[in-house]
Formats: sequence, C-alpha cells, structure tokens
Amino acid sequence: MNENEKILPVFIEDEMQKSYLDYSMSMITSRALPDVRDGLKPVHRRVLFGMDELGVHHNRQPKKCARVVGDVIGKYHPHGDTAVYDSLVRMAQDFSMRYKMVNGQGNFGSIDGDPPAAMRYTECRMEAIAEEMLADLDKETVGFVSNYDDSLKEPSVLPSKVPFLLVNGTTGIAVGMATNMAPHNLNEVVDAINLVIDDPETPIDDIFKVLPGPDFPTGGVIYGRSGIYQAYRTGRGKVVIRAKAQVDKKPNDREEIIISEIPYMVNKSNLLEKMADLVRQKTIPGISFIRDESDRRGLRIVVGVKKDDYADVVLNQLYKYTNLQTTFGIINLALVDLQPKLLNIKEMISHFIEHRHDVVVKRTQYDLNKAKDKAHILEGLRIALDHIDEIVALIRASSSPDEAQRKLQEQFGLSEAQAKAILDMRLHRLTSLERDKIEQEYQQLLKLISELTEILEDKGKRMQIIKDELKELKQRFGDPRKTEISDATSDVDIEDLIAEEDMVITMTHEGYIKRTAITTYRAQARGGKGVKGMESKENDFISTLFVASTHAYILFFTNTGRCYWLKVYKMPEAGRNSRGKPIVNLINLRPEEKIAAFVPVREFDDNHFIIAATKMGVINKQPLSSYSNVRRDGVNAINLDEGDALIECSLTSGDNDIILGTKNGQAVRFNENAARVLGRNTRGVKGITLRNDDFVVGMIIVSEDHNVLTVTKKGFGKCTKVADYRRTNRGGTGIINIKVSEKNGPVVSLKGVQGEYDLMIITRKGIIIRLDVNKISIIGRNTQGVKLISLDQGDEVIDVELCEKSEDQVSETPLETASEDLDESNEQSNVDNQEHSENDENSKGDENQDTHE
Repeated sequence: MNENEKILPVFIEDEMQKSYLDYSMSMITSRALPDVRDGLKPVHRRVLFGMDELGVHHNRQPKKCARVVGDVIGKYHPHGDTAVYDSLVRMAQDFSMRYKMVNGQGNFGSIDGDPPAAMRYTECRMEAIAEEMLADLDKETVGFVSNYDDSLKEPSVLPSKVPFLLVNGTTGIAVGMATNMAPHNLNEVVDAINLVIDDPETPIDDIFKVLPGPDFPTGGVIYGRSGIYQAYRTGRGKVVIRAKAQVDKKPNDREEIIISEIPYMVNKSNLLEKMADLVRQKTIPGISFIRDESDRRGLRIVVGVKKDDYADVVLNQLYKYTNLQTTFGIINLALVDLQPKLLNIKEMISHFIEHRHDVVVKRTQYDLNKAKDKAHILEGLRIALDHIDEIVALIRASSSPDEAQRKLQEQFGLSEAQAKAILDMRLHRLTSLERDKIEQEYQQLLKLISELTEILEDKGKRMQIIKDELKELKQRFGDPRKTEISDATSDVDIEDLIAEEDMVITMTHEGYIKRTAITTYRAQARGGKGVKGMESKENDFISTLFVASTHAYILFFTNTGRCYWLKVYKMPEAGRNSRGKPIVNLINLRPEEKIAAFVPVREFDDNHFIIAATKMGVINKQPLSSYSNVRRDGVNAINLDEGDALIECSLTSGDNDIILGTKNGQAVRFNENAARVLGRNTRGVKGITLRNDDFVVGMIIVSEDHNVLTVTKKGFGKCTKVADYRRTNRGGTGIINIKVSEKNGPVVSLKGVQGEYDLMIITRKGIIIRLDVNKISIIGRNTQGVKLISLDQGDEVIDVELCEKSEDQVSETPLETASEDLDESNEQSNVDNQEHSENDENSKGDENQDTHE
C-alpha cells in the first residue's frame, strides 16, 4: 500500500444499500422506463437519433443495420450490440409496433418466433412517421446532454410530434416496478388529444367516447370494456384479448374454425404446438386436424371439427386452454420529470400536450430570433443600397477590411453584423432586380416576425398549431382500427353457445353414455314394434335412459352411494345407432361402481332436497345445496348397509309424497316430512318393510293429480290414480300396486305421470319404443295391466323413461285383445280383503324405525 493512500472502513450493509439504490435509479431513469413526453426509452431514442445523424431517412438508400448499431453503441449507448439491435428490430416488426418506426429489409423475425438475421445481413432506414419524432430537433426545441464519455451531445428527449407513448405503447421491467402500455389507433388518439386541448377539464368518460380502447397490431377482439375503463381511470387494468375466428360450414356437414388474427404478443408457432398437444391429450377431443395456411397475405389457421362436435364448443375450449385468449395487463407507468409515476389516460394526454406546447414555444422563439437576425441584416443592406456611392468610396479609401467595417459602423450607424454583410455583398446585388428582391424579402420577414410574435403572445394560437400538426399526421399516417372491442364479457360460458333442448341420455350395461336429440324418436301407438335405440354389441345393451335439458346439471348417483356432477352438453352427442363414449372418460367412477340414478338440476339451493332410496327399503333426505360443490372424483352421498345398493334418487320440494314400489308388486305411500333432513354420509331411515325375497325397484314423487305408471319385465303396464294409494306411515309393508304373475312378470319400474307425456321403453336387446302415456289404460291397483310392447323371444324390458310429448301425429293401432286387461270388477272383493289385511301391517310402521339411522 502506498503511504499516501488511505483506507476508510465501510459497513458492507451500507455500501450494498447505496450501490443497489444507485443501480436501481439508473435502471429506472436511464434504461427501462419511457419518458412521458416522447414515450421512448433511452435505447429507442438513441437508435432514432443515430439513424437521423446517418441520414438513413425514408427517402434515402437503406444502410446495413450493423452500421447503425455500431454508431449507436459507439457514440451513445454502450450496453452491447444485442440490446441495440433487438430494439431496432422490434421497431421494424409490424406485429410488435402498431406504427413501425424502422423500415427493415431482410429477415427481421416473424410472428412464429423466428429470430431475425444477424445485423450484418439486414438493412434499415427510418419510416416517414419516425422522422416526425425528430422534426425541429435542430431548432433548440429540446435539451441536449453529454453522452457517456462527454465527447458528444445527445437529446434528452425528442420533440415527438407523434404521441408515441399512446400509439405504440411500451414494455419495460425496472427494479421493483414495470410498465406495460397498450398501443392505440392514431386517429382515435388525435381525436382524444384535440378533445383535451379544446377543454382541459374534459372528464375521462368523454375521452372514452373518442378513444374506446387499445388497438393492437395483430388485431383480435377485446372482450369487455371494464378493464379498459379501469386502466384509463387508474393507470392499471386488465384487457382480455381473443383471437378473431369464424366458423365455416363445409358441404359435408362438417365445420371448420378459421382463425385470422391472434392476440398481441402471442407466438403463433407455440400456439399451434399447444393446440396439437391438447388434441393428443384428448383435452379437446373435437378437433380432427389443425392446419397453418398463413402466408404473406396474412395469418390463417384452419381447425377441423369432428362431425358430431360443435365448432363453437371447440372454439371456446381453445379460448380456455390456449393463448387464443390472453390477458394484457396495462400498467401506465412512465417518467415524469425523471420520477416514475402511474398515469391515467388524461394525464398521459396532458403531458404530451404540455411537451408539444413547450416544443412549439421554443421552435417559434427560435424561428423568431432567426427572422429578426435576418431582417436586421436586410435592414443594413437596404441602407447600403440607398448610399451605395458613398459606401463604395468609403471602402476604396480604407486601408483594410477592419478599417472599412469600423468606418461603416461609425458613419452609417450599422451594427457589426450589418457592416460585415455589406462588405460580403456581391456586386450583382446592386442591380435593380436584386434591390427589389431584398425589399420583398424584408417585407416578408417583417410579416413573419409579426406572426411569430403573435403566436408567442397567444396560447390559443399555439394550441391550434398543435391541432393542425396532429391533423396532418392523421391524414398522412392514420388507418382504420385493427382490434375490435366487444361489450360482451370475457367469461363466456360454453353453455351460452349451446341451444337449450331436451336430449335423450342413454347408458349401456358396459358403461357407454351418449345424448341424442329427442326428435330422433318418433311417437308410435301402443303395441308397436319400436325403433332401434342403438346397434347392440356383443355382451352390451342399453341399461338406462334419461331425458334432460342441455343446460341442466346432472347428478350421477352410483349403486355404492357416491355422487358425481356433469353438464348435459358436456356429454358426447351421437346418433341413434351409436353406443356413445365410456362414462369413465367423463367422470371418475371407481371400478365397482355403476350409475343407479340421474337427477337433473338447474341450480342448487336450500329449498329443495334429494331423496335417495335403496334396494333394501332405506330412504335418505338431504338438502340439495349439499351437492353444490361436487368434485370430479365424486363425493359420498349415503352410507349403505352390507349387501344394500342405491337404486333411486329424486328431487323434492320438501313436502312431497313418496311412493316406494317393489319387485313383487307392493307399494307404500307416505309424506317426505316423515323422514327428517340428514346430511351426506348418513344411512337414512326405513321406508318400507320387505317380505321374503322382495326388494325395492322404484321410488316416485307424487301428488293427488298424478297417476302411477307401472311397467313389468314382460312388457305389461298400467296407470293407476295416486288417490288409490292412501297415505300410511313409512316403514310399513305397503299395499298391492300391481298383480304380479307369470304372464306379466315382476315389476321393472314405477313412474309418476302428470300431464301430456310420452313413454319410452327400452329392452335388453336395445329396442326402444315411444308411445303416448294417455293411450295406456287407467285401471285399479290389483290388476296385471295391458301389453305395452311386443317382445321378441328372449327379450325383456329393462328400463323406462318419460319424455315430452311428441309432435308427430300417428294413427292408433288396435289393442292386442281385451283379454290383456283383467276384469277389475271380478277382482274387487279380493282387493277389499287385501286392503283390510294391509291396514294391520301398516300399523307396524312407526317412528321407532329411526333407530336405523
């Protein structure tokens, strides 16, 4: 260590804090954030200034980008050639800048994310609009500062006739803060600036009317205005951008999605790769192909939709899972007097107006000074022309130019500048023509001086100049808006694009499910042969059918007591002969589970209840709201005894009557208030006492004006008035519902009928028949019913469902024979005796059965 050196101890914490603070401020003020006046970060300002100095204007020959980058990093921006070249490239990309500042020749990258060619291969020159950023730079309109080594001067800000910050936006990440400003349409920005110039107190709401929102270079559609309003008012907001797409219907009834514009800053190549991945993963199974047909004429992505899928649904899935929909987070952070400040839209406009006003004032003052200086010289020349002989003699008599200059000043009262101008005057200016020109030029200068003086004295005139210049920019560079703005909210549910209609939902024994338009099945008369509901596969058959709206929620209850949730429109739609798709692809069923019941629900609330019934006669009442958050892997709905299974679930209002029916033709009716409300994961209470090998096959919710529709395995059925089933205590053995015999077979299903309905019957061999319920005889309980469907040898009924009445008009076929209906009058005495014994049995069903909970 030199003896003259002195080491001062410094705490590392203090040094780190000071050094990091200095670095942070340097990043904020000199690197990452734009100046609110010209909207440029230092690197962009230096690139434009360097190109201006090189003379690579829009009407000149371009120069190698390496030449421009070399000048900029050598003179003004010593931060590496990559930073400078990347900035230059971005200003030349029409998909990055709303209004390009640089005209690039060569490979400057693509929207696919392809990098630009090396700067030694590319050439560039300024765009005409970029030259407007530097207009009047030579008129002392802005301040100049020393460059990094104090060898040159560079502008601290550009005069910026173009409102760059508003029309092109900017992005930058500093230390602890960031900016992300959206580009806008020049025409709309000019209108907004003029609005504020005319009335500085213009409210932001009025600015919205002429400046409705961002206008991105890649187009697209902005969904919703709330994010724009928030950003304009507070400086922060989120704007949702969607790709512009349309559905093209092909001659073969297939549909294609044509994407012509994608959101701002989205890499097309990555987008296509993501879409392909989603197809491979079957996240979006409705896509048949993806084809990129983009060329020099524009972007075009074609997405093929499978025949049985909805293009609108596929498009919304693409919006959800890919960057076809993105969010642009607006942060209007800029430097105001070298201090970072979050700005609303009016403040941004006002700062630009203030900057332009300052430029106009300085430019006018500069022009005025120049005009006065020139007029002063012309005044001296006029004096010389009026005394030309004397001046010539004076000059000839002088021994030197300095003496001549001094004598001119003393004798004619001229200034030094005037005297020098006279001495420098050429002889040709002594002609009469030149004398006239001098006089004319002098008068014009006097007029100009008067005009410039008036401008400096009248702020209104200065503001009009700003407006006139903006109008000229609008005429030269203005263009139509590229980005559409939709009032619709960004959270458009797929359901909004699905027409609401009833669908027939079928599930096979092997677990295949589908939905089919209900109009596929036309109504037939009682006793008809029906139509195929699907092509039967080996060891598979349709086990359940169900009718629900496309907009309904479906609660799937399994035989093990679990519940799953799904929307109808999310089920695969298939034709009548198709099996559909495995339900395990839609809900996560466990290996031992089978769907036992379906409950359609429009919304979940506390005013409705789910009543569940089991094979062993247990019922469970739960509030509907307890199912509002069903998970994809399901929840437990009811606890079951060993050997028991869930067979039915229904939606009730809380005060309905319930009828439980058994395989052997017994039934019990009681009010649901007899079963108190329980939660999920409970066992429930006894609903009916079973005899011998009997078990419950169905549960229906009824009122007095209902009919009870009973269908047996061999295709017989009947309707019986609910009034024939008197209310009893739950837990009893019940009364006769239908007389079960070898002829009609055991009971398959019970349905509650009210109003105009069709009945759909399905057999083990996949035959489906649709018939008018009103055509089914209404007869007593202790009867066998009438034949509803003619079954082939070995076939049997496995399920039935009610659906909306068909509009088709068909003639009724005759009844099979009168013998199909038993003579109810002959059996009346037997019914009376049976009901007498049933009263004794029902007295056993009391509240002590609740011990089963």
